Amino acid sequence: MGTDVSEFRLPLGDWAEGFVDFVTEWFGFVFDFIRAIFGGAYDVVDLILSTPPFWVIIIVFGVLALMVRGWKFAVGTIIGLGIIVGVNQWENAMDSLALVLVASILAILFSVPLGILSARSQLASTIIKPILDFMQTMPAFVYLIPALLLFRIGVVPGIVATIIFAMAPGVRLTDLGIRSVDKEVVEAGQAFGASPGRILRQIQLPLAMPTIMAGINQVIMLSLSMVVIAGMVGAGGLGGDVVASLNRIDVALGFEAGVAVVILAMFLDRFTAALGSGKTPLGRLLAARKHGGTPAAPTPDVDMTTAIESAKRPGVLTPS
Repeated sequence: MGTDVSEFRLPLGDWAEGFVDFVTEWFGFVFDFIRAIFGGAYDVVDLILSTPPFWVIIIVFGVLALMVRGWKFAVGTIIGLGIIVGVNQWENAMDSLALVLVASILAILFSVPLGILSARSQLASTIIKPILDFMQTMPAFVYLIPALLLFRIGVVPGIVATIIFAMAPGVRLTDLGIRSVDKEVVEAGQAFGASPGRILRQIQLPLAMPTIMAGINQVIMLSLSMVVIAGMVGAGGLGGDVVASLNRIDVALGFEAGVAVVILAMFLDRFTAALGSGKTPLGRLLAARKHGGTPAAPTPDVDMTTAIESAKRPGVLTPS
């Protein structure tokens, strides 16, 4: 007779359920506090985006697009947002944008420091990377189950699930950006007597900023991709309409909500990519004003990057 494999079933799911029940019973007040903070932040951002007339927000976004990328991007932004208004998805789009902004900001606040820690500590990197692998490969729907139990139905479980799902690329690319900084530049900073904190602030972070901004871009894009899933737990917005269209097999409603998601994604992607490039109309304007104005008096805190680049030139001695 063969052995019944089911007799040796590993109760992994029961352990997870027991852990969630334990956390809910003994630490429910902590999650109530988190729910109040996240919900309050969402309400504030949503109020800012939804209260003014739609044309005011469109003008503001158009000006921002003009400042970071130019007139073509500004015109495209105005047309795209006008399409959202035309299909009567403006309020839902602003609700979804508020969720994306809150979740993205929180994910960035968590991921960038973790990426810095991972880059500067091999032990931390060894611990963090398997956790990131778990977060990236676990289906996003699974996050909603404990999120619903801990935070109840509404926008907060969607925010929490979005943070968990979206923060991994921010950690990885921050880690990669700092590790990719030329070691000779870091050693030159150490030779000048710079502290580790000053090397991080004035050498590693500025040189790694394009890679870090790429990570932030990915965080925002993944946050937006969670809009539909968040709609399944009562977050509303465009995700709520997509879920409703799926339940009713309403092609028109689903297409209109989907187009609104695409327009927001294109705007956020181009906007953050332009900021990451460092070559924006606003940046050129500020640089022109800086160089055109009266130079500031020299201070003892010299620019480490300039000093290090000078130190790497032939004929310049590096202090011992």
